[in-house]
Amino acid sequence: MDFQIIVLGLNHRTANVAIRERFALTSHSTPGEWALPPGDKLRESLILSTCNRVEVMGIGTPGVREQMLQNWASACGDKPAAIEPYIYAHQDVEAARHVFTVASSLDSMVLGEPQILGQLKDAYRKAVTARATGPVLNTLMHKAFSVAKRVRNETAVAASAVSISYAAVELAKRIFGVMAGHRAMLIGAGEMAELAALHLVQAGIDELLVLNRTFERAQELAKKFRGRPLPFEQMLQSLEQVDIVISSTGSRDPILGADDIKKVLRARRNRPVFLIDIAVPRDIDTAVNALDNVYLYDIDDLKEVVEENIASRREEAARAALIIDEEVGHFAEWLQGLEIKPAIMDLVEKGEAAASLELARTLKRLGPVNDETRQALEALAHSLVKRLQHDPIMYLKARGMNGRDTLARIDTIRRVFNLNPDMARKA
Repeated sequence: MDFQIIVLGLNHRTANVAIRERFALTSHSTPGEWALPPGDKLRESLILSTCNRVEVMGIGTPGVREQMLQNWASACGDKPAAIEPYIYAHQDVEAARHVFTVASSLDSMVLGEPQILGQLKDAYRKAVTARATGPVLNTLMHKAFSVAKRVRNETAVAASAVSISYAAVELAKRIFGVMAGHRAMLIGAGEMAELAALHLVQAGIDELLVLNRTFERAQELAKKFRGRPLPFEQMLQSLEQVDIVISSTGSRDPILGADDIKKVLRARRNRPVFLIDIAVPRDIDTAVNALDNVYLYDIDDLKEVVEENIASRREEAARAALIIDEEVGHFAEWLQGLEIKPAIMDLVEKGEAAASLELARTLKRLGPVNDETRQALEALAHSLVKRLQHDPIMYLKARGMNGRDTLARIDTIRRVFNLNPDMARKA
């Protein structure tokens, strides 16, 4: 295999929300702003940037990891050393295992949540649109989607699954007790906002206001949950009317600052307001925390709520892990097939060339022979070569090998049969 599969990332376990928003790539995953352009080492790439994780996947030659990290840092206006302390890295088969685990929502803050699979599919669509994928990433992604489907069909890991949006509403219920008698506002109308709307309505909220930069989208979401859509420009005025605010826009910069909230509090006569910022980068300036009668929570504050809801899913997660182990084995076999195919082709070609050469020498020594004799000698020569090649080919195809074993066997066969010595690789 003359390439490496690399996954670099940071998530809610390795980096807090400030770091995640600093190195988010939400604005660098379109064709015109793709953060991982192909280079002399990078052949294929994909960018996954969500509120809880930022990951870059790449297929390339040795040294591709450093190129990917450099591109990521440059896209965020920083240097690789600034990201290095927070990232995790996976390579080849372990990279595939990580991708399958993420797709199956076993690595999410909320075990079993369904959003990550949709986010991964969206990231893949963007990579395809940017013409950044190729045969290896395409196979890896389609395999990841099928693994996630198996996990959902064969385990209960997603049964009664909660989400960040669910956790946000649960936190609001802890503050207010019951939702009846209160109004809520959603800023943003994406998937997380839609889930939050569902949970708020189920919790019995009196009225739901929906604001979005695209008013038509606010109207669609409000209609779905019998809420009231409002123009984005009326945000501050509308904040005076609500007790609960859940914000999840895709803005690069905060949309609400401390001065904004001070004006809102004066108009509310200092009645408390509960703000949940589940956006990354964050929508609400952290300086708001210093104000009285304001309760601001960001996505990291939801971890406690989330933990209480995942204990019952851990047993199912263990079953899901067994499925992933099986599917990783299948993917590893596919990778090994890519590795051994060139060696087998070289072995077969060399054998055929040797058979043809020796046949020509033999016929020259024998002198004129009839067609029947010529065909018999030709069949004998090629049959002997195939018989001799059978054991080395089976040696290469042996099952149950890890990546290093496969490379060691390929290296042995290439050296023993002198197959393109320049291609021989160290294990």
